[in-house]
Amino acid sequence: MELFEDDPISRPLTYPGRIPPHPGVLVDRAYVPLRAEGEWQAGDEPLAGLLARLDCPPMSARHKVVAVGSNAAPSQVLRKFRDHGVRPVVPMTTADVPGIAPGVSAHVSRWGYVPAAPIDTPGETSRLFVLWLDELQLAALDLTEPNYHRRTLALNGSSAFVYTGRHGCLTDARGRPRRLTSQRTLIQDLLDESPHLRRLCGNTPDDFIAGVRDDTVREAVCRLFRTERRVGGGAQG
Repeated sequence: MELFEDDPISRPLTYPGRIPPHPGVLVDRAYVPLRAEGEWQAGDEPLAGLLARLDCPPMSARHKVVAVGSNAAPSQVLRKFRDHGVRPVVPMTTADVPGIAPGVSAHVSRWGYVPAAPIDTPGETSRLFVLWLDELQLAALDLTEPNYHRRTLALNGSSAFVYTGRHGCLTDARGRPRRLTSQRTLIQDLLDESPHLRRLCGNTPDDFIAGVRDDTVREAVCRLFRTERRVGGGAQG
């Protein structure tokens, strides 16, 4: 898999992006595999040594952030940090996170995709990526998440951050929180379920993406989600 071939900002229908098959370290435009061998090994050297060699903060000085959507895609993280002048050197591990799962936020991003937001799933666990961010990276990521609150959640005896949606989460026809699917499938389902949405945005995911680039259309779509009672609460963190 070519992790850096594209990103969801430039190609919205690829959301949530190209997710790695294993833990690793994002180092600029490279993704170095991580192995847990007592201490984390990054390629042929200890992760601690790699971070020190790159003059980056150690793991002990980093914040854990659970990635529910496109923050698990190295290309998206790369783009976000480059856009804010922050070097993307980010360890990305995985964890079984209790009580939440990737749902669908009840808003549309300005790039056209309908993004993820966590939903409460009592009794379930989700295997998710965890980003280990330094102070500058965390501040930069906050700037890219204006539609979310950064909350704290318990994780494996310690704590981590997760971004919860400000707009609630989309539900299905039975009022159950939607689970995140491929963007093309999600948008087509939303269009098929709503004649009003089709009148606003056309009949296909490509039509939808083109239409919601207009601020007025995008805002109308978000209002329609609520008018049609498609919105429920998301995870509380």
